Amino acid sequence: MDSKAYTAALAELRTLRDEIKKKQAEVAKLETERARRVTALAGYEKAKAERIAPAAGMSLAEVVAIAPILAPDSLTAPEQPAPAPPAPDVHAQSVEEPPAAQTPEPAPGAAAPSMARGPRTPAPADAAPSTPARVEASPATAHAAPAASAPAAAPPTQTPPASTPSSLAAAGVPRSLPSLPEGPEGDRWVGHTANLASTRPNFTQQARSTAFLDTATGMLVYRDQTVRLDLASASAGDILQAVFHTVPEGVERIYITAGDPWHREAGRYPFLRDAVAAWLNAPITDWRTDTGRGKDRMAGHFVHARHPVARYQREGADQHVEIRSVGEWFDPEGADATTIRDAFVLLWKALRAHWPDAVIMGSPSQTGRDLWTRTIPARGQFSEGYPVLSEELRGLLHATAGQGRTELLTPPAVPDQLPALVEYDRTFAYAKHTWKSPVGTPRRITAATFASWSEKEQTKALFGCGHWQVRVTVPDGWDHVGILPAPAPGERAWHYPRTPGTTFTTWAGGPEVYTALSNPLAPWKVEILDGLLWEDGKPLDDWSKKLKEAWASLSAQADLHGDPTHRQAAHLASRAVRSLLLYGIGSFAQRPRTVTGTTPRTAERDIPADAEIIGFDDDHVTWQRPTGFSRDPNAHPEWAATIWSGARAALLSMRMRDDNTHVGALHAPPGTVVAFRTDAVYLTAPQNWPYHGQPGEYLHKGHLTGPVPAPTTEDELLALRDAGRTALHRTRTGGDA
Repeated sequence: MDSKAYTAALAELRTLRDEIKKKQAEVAKLETERARRVTALAGYEKAKAERIAPAAGMSLAEVVAIAPILAPDSLTAPEQPAPAPPAPDVHAQSVEEPPAAQTPEPAPGAAAPSMARGPRTPAPADAAPSTPARVEASPATAHAAPAASAPAAAPPTQTPPASTPSSLAAAGVPRSLPSLPEGPEGDRWVGHTANLASTRPNFTQQARSTAFLDTATGMLVYRDQTVRLDLASASAGDILQAVFHTVPEGVERIYITAGDPWHREAGRYPFLRDAVAAWLNAPITDWRTDTGRGKDRMAGHFVHARHPVARYQREGADQHVEIRSVGEWFDPEGADATTIRDAFVLLWKALRAHWPDAVIMGSPSQTGRDLWTRTIPARGQFSEGYPVLSEELRGLLHATAGQGRTELLTPPAVPDQLPALVEYDRTFAYAKHTWKSPVGTPRRITAATFASWSEKEQTKALFGCGHWQVRVTVPDGWDHVGILPAPAPGERAWHYPRTPGTTFTTWAGGPEVYTALSNPLAPWKVEILDGLLWEDGKPLDDWSKKLKEAWASLSAQADLHGDPTHRQAAHLASRAVRSLLLYGIGSFAQRPRTVTGTTPRTAERDIPADAEIIGFDDDHVTWQRPTGFSRDPNAHPEWAATIWSGARAALLSMRMRDDNTHVGALHAPPGTVVAFRTDAVYLTAPQNWPYHGQPGEYLHKGHLTGPVPAPTTEDELLALRDAGRTALHRTRTGGDA
């Protein structure tokens, strides 16, 4: 083969790759439809995975991964203690189940103390275990002798490392969560990254001149000027040409308020992301993709299916501009570009009341985190900054600390026909959980250490800022929703076991462990296997209080101002404040970075070797590749994990001190919970839960009178949610929505 033949063969290979990509898109759609139909079949009370699997061309494990309710008893039965495991019989092993070595036995655990809030029927204590390595005790009785509940002298066994092979995920096998290593290696993990800390900035962010454009109508708003533009095809080139023909070249940011121009050609592509990438990368006369300036790392396009960011630089000039979606900040709810600009002005004024140097940056995550850095104390314990955890601990938290709870319970867990679908949404929920956060160097708390403590010390630790590896058993007779998250098949997927007797190992924050031990129905059995415990601090309290005050001020204007247009703008601004806190907290989590890039088809050899191709058109190839954790001085996943854990726990049970009552899903009757969606719970009947408009309280947001077919997919749930909100609004206003 000569050079010419080699080049020709490469071209043919690229063509084949493109065809494979298209076929994969078709297969993905068919698999999604298959999963939907499997879910629907699972709703039949006599449905069996053994019959569905061959009909679907799937393994039993794959069917169970889609519809956990079909899991055979062997997959949900509680763990039974055994003195020694028998030698594996590879010939007798079921092909659907993983080898025993892939689900290792965790270290011996220490029983957590009882935290019952009042009189109740205690859960029955388990029979004495047959081997000291498997000591377990009911939380209702653990307080009698906490130090004796675990073998302090038993050598702990280390759970193997974290990553789950993709083959196991594909087979529907729950992934194994990572553990802290033993010995010096574990000691090295429990610390901070050298010379990396969050510090108070000594500069003011540069404000960027901004215009607001409705690409559906062509309306452009810049300062007090409103004009209507002819955007032709609404390509990025058409937008830049039309905008800079009208406004000064000093405009550096264009917010798209409506029209989503990057979706104009979506019908031509198998995935929405491909359409977005093609829109971003289309050639533009006199412009090129921005490569950054100075210390500004915001260079290149950001490919996102809904809210992309386009960054351009004029050829031969120092003119930079970015085009981004206002949907990053809030749902415009049909507001015109003028009202949306007014919302940003109100937002800026509300922030300036608390931060004299406040600047609205491109996204709420950037802005929220920048505002937080300006609350870092100038003197005192943390005046030199908040140190960043070791990369190993950040990786552990990334793998073991999930975000909001998203769960849909389908028949027979709920009736086929719901008597109603009632939505309760927690107002400004995360703001309720920022008053206490972990600070300083964490301490590792092994099972032996935890067992050696008094009940008072154990309880104090579980009330503190901790992240715990636990072995949990659902109590006998349990008939409500699950409490603690467990790893499910798929990357970063979680489910919430609720079948009585089920035992599983997971990681959870203190608020969730407390809820499992103190819930109003029956205490769960919780064993502490390992954990990290920090000092209690308030690194986010000042930031959060200022945002809550800005939110309260804007919310009051949205309710009371005499001008309906001002009310709408204030409402949108209050939603923007919510995004500052919500996405600001998310930015602390600092997930491993993925870089997205585009390369001309004529230079495909320049694509990084470890890159995954995610889209292409006739001229460009779009790719992405992981780059791991960056040296981000504001990376604090321990803060995000603590807040997320508190929010998940509050979905289940939360005390309203002033009303002397508890609210949340566990305070609704069993069988009435239909779904959880981050801050919201969906029930089949209304609840008498107090609401005063304060952060964290449950707002009755939707009510659809039944009979209502039980949703079996997320799309069905969202459609019913929207109908319920419309119906409740009509009931309250006595007219149309």
